[in-house]
Amino acid sequence: MKPGFWDHVRAAFSARPTGMFVPPNWVGMAAFGFLGLLNPGFWLIGAGLELAYLGMLATNERFQRVVTAQQQWAGRRVWQQRVEELVRQLTVEGQRRYHNLESRCASILEQQQKAAIIPSGLEAQSESMGRLLWMYLRLLLMRQAIDRIVRDSVGMGEDSSQLEDRVRKLETQLAEGSVSEELRRSLAGQIDILKQRLQKRAEARDKLRFLDAELTRLQEQVELIREQAVLSTDPQLLSARIDQITATLDGTNQWMQEQQKIYGATEDLLSEPPPFTIKEALKQ
Repeated sequence: MKPGFWDHVRAAFSARPTGMFVPPNWVGMAAFGFLGLLNPGFWLIGAGLELAYLGMLATNERFQRVVTAQQQWAGRRVWQQRVEELVRQLTVEGQRRYHNLESRCASILEQQQKAAIIPSGLEAQSESMGRLLWMYLRLLLMRQAIDRIVRDSVGMGEDSSQLEDRVRKLETQLAEGSVSEELRRSLAGQIDILKQRLQKRAEARDKLRFLDAELTRLQEQVELIREQAVLSTDPQLLSARIDQITATLDGTNQWMQEQQKIYGATEDLLSEPPPFTIKEALKQ
């Protein structure tokens, strides 16, 4: 959010020029506070000067731009730290894949920078590439979460082939004419539960395959952008291509939100991309 008037006032209260260890406003307040002990009239004068100083500095356009830039940088730093925490949650292989794609995205921006792209165009491309990388990170985390759930369920019981064998044996037993009604209901209940377990495992495997396909699609799209960046130095053309790709991620983003509600294993992920650029991320 853009800083408001009171944000500028608070910043003006503690503003200090480069090279000064103490804000000049504090020095002035201390001086008038001491003089007020000798003559209370100085307190009134100091209060008037303080209001004038804060009002003048808080409404200065140059100072407002500085405050806005500082606030945005602080927000981006916080987000970057959060992204780094999420990357550390990945497995070694997941981290390798993430950093590899991050490097590929950075090479695209470096190529455009060498081609004398205007700074504003490069910034827009950097933000778009940041959204692609953010989606890639979320996909990696989602895949890791689902894969862990599948592995844990198999590790704590039979694998799918063993469950299928149990179903066949129970169905054979259920087909016997000598089975009592009570036992028949129990066997039918067991069969239904086992089939549900098999269905859930099959669904999880399908989701893993989908995530693998989406991860590969993103990697290929970044490679396509990189090749186009080499062949074309038109920043508008490349930006349009990146925007087209990010627009195709809406369906994937919605799917991930649905899976997040089902599994609850990626509750720390947010749907919106963090306000950082690839270039800034690589500087950290």
